[in-house]
Amino acid sequence: MEKYSQFRDRGSGIAPFFPVLSQPAGLYMPVHIFLFLIKLPLLITISTTYFLFLQWFPLGSLLKKAILWLILGIPGIWWIDLQIDGVKKGSLAKKHEGRVPEPGNVIASSFTSPIDSLYLAAIFDPIFTVSYPHTRQVQYISLFGAIFRALSKPREYPPKGAKMTDLRTLVAEHPTRVIVVFPECTTTNGKGIMPFSPSLLTAPPQTKIFPISLRYSPPDVTTPIPGLYWAFFWNLLSQPTHCIRVRIAEVVYNTSKPSDTTAEKKEKYLSNFMDTLGEDSATTSSTDTLTSLNDQTAEVNADERRVLDKVGEALARLGRVKRVGLTLRDKLAFVEAWSKRR
Repeated sequence: MEKYSQFRDRGSGIAPFFPVLSQPAGLYMPVHIFLFLIKLPLLITISTTYFLFLQWFPLGSLLKKAILWLILGIPGIWWIDLQIDGVKKGSLAKKHEGRVPEPGNVIASSFTSPIDSLYLAAIFDPIFTVSYPHTRQVQYISLFGAIFRALSKPREYPPKGAKMTDLRTLVAEHPTRVIVVFPECTTTNGKGIMPFSPSLLTAPPQTKIFPISLRYSPPDVTTPIPGLYWAFFWNLLSQPTHCIRVRIAEVVYNTSKPSDTTAEKKEKYLSNFMDTLGEDSATTSSTDTLTSLNDQTAEVNADERRVLDKVGEALARLGRVKRVGLTLRDKLAFVEAWSKRR
């Protein structure tokens, strides 16, 4: 692993992109194979039936959540260790008001595994979004899209033709739903918190933002390397049980005030672009235009940085990890290097 030393955080030495190795099965290998062969067809059958057919029927939120819990139960995800800041164990029913996400709130979740989205859907029935490091806007995706994205190659910029919006608009249009944001923009192995996208800064000031940390035991179901589908399913289905450790932090509000310079730059850039749109010398592609505009709107001031730092520190504290300086661009470079090795 020394050849990948450049993908370790310089301050802490943490490597958030390395895959987590499974414990050797040893004499229990026949048992693991048996469990895998029993669980795989069940998981495929129920998941396919739900995502292709049942999710489009008006089954109601409770029935859909029950099916999702069944999907979680097949791999043996039975034990949920839940802790909430400011609430003692066993007293959640008495002091839950304002301590857990409710409709109209935003969840800023850690992003380590496809199970993240499945668990959040089974609990909150939320709207899932995709964040990008160079824009404040988000992409609205389905539950299946969120699950698939945890196994896919990360993107630094939105795909061409993607419908982008912001959290303020989503909260206004869906007041009865929780909004889920993965501010790290890509998956890690759970050993560090990456720098955040500025997408959380579009949340309305009165909207509650709940940092939620999800950790797994054993941790080999994390998917920091994209494309390893069979390795993920083997680790998920060959084990008897899995545990999810859920930590919910206290509410964070977007108390920042965006600087006028960002809006001025955006307006000036659009004006200049429209003026030169008809000239032959204007050969800038639509992709380059979007990239430049996104880079400008992603700039944050000191006040906005404090809000992002507060959420990041909460996730790091909940997960008992440290924040790292490695970015999504470093993740892309690591994936390319790892692919060449394989």
